[in-house]
Amino acid sequence: MSITPRRRLSPEESRDAALDAARQLLLEDGPQAVTLKAVAAKIGRTHANLLHHFGSAAGLQKALVARLAEGVTARIGDAILRARGADHNPREVVDLTFDAFDKGGAGALASWMILNGNQDVLDPILEAIQKLVDMIAKDHDHEGLSLQEETLQLVLTAMGDALLGAPMAKALGLPRETARDLATKAMTTAHLHRET
Repeated sequence: MSITPRRRLSPEESRDAALDAARQLLLEDGPQAVTLKAVAAKIGRTHANLLHHFGSAAGLQKALVARLAEGVTARIGDAILRARGADHNPREVVDLTFDAFDKGGAGALASWMILNGNQDVLDPILEAIQKLVDMIAKDHDHEGLSLQEETLQLVLTAMGDALLGAPMAKALGLPRETARDLATKAMTTAHLHRET
């Protein structure tokens, strides 16, 4: 039996591998599974290696939130830019936002970290969203509901839906998509007010 030496990764490759593994753990087992020990085991590295890159489990989790936020806002930004050149499709933006917080795990991870005392966990999400809003707003006049208000409404609705949407819809006898439908309606109404 021969032992194959581990391939030496650059610091960036090691960090990326850890974040990929952390995301996989988040989606498979929930936010409580995103620990230094679990991520190290998943990528065949040491706990000390991950401590070097992230400083702590909270540092790893915050880096994961930052990566999720950057990916989400990039996709939402692309959807908005596409909508500028064609028919405006607010449902695409709503679905991307809701999916990021629900299927993408950002809502569960952020909530779990906040409940564990990591209040600054939302900073990467808020910074990424602010960059997106600034990018969209720089060449648009907004009347009625401001772009910042629309963004706040959409993100809070998506976060709430990720955490309580399924049981609330069931308890109220509503279809599961109701929160997305309401968010789409709100965005469409705001868009129509800006056009008139």
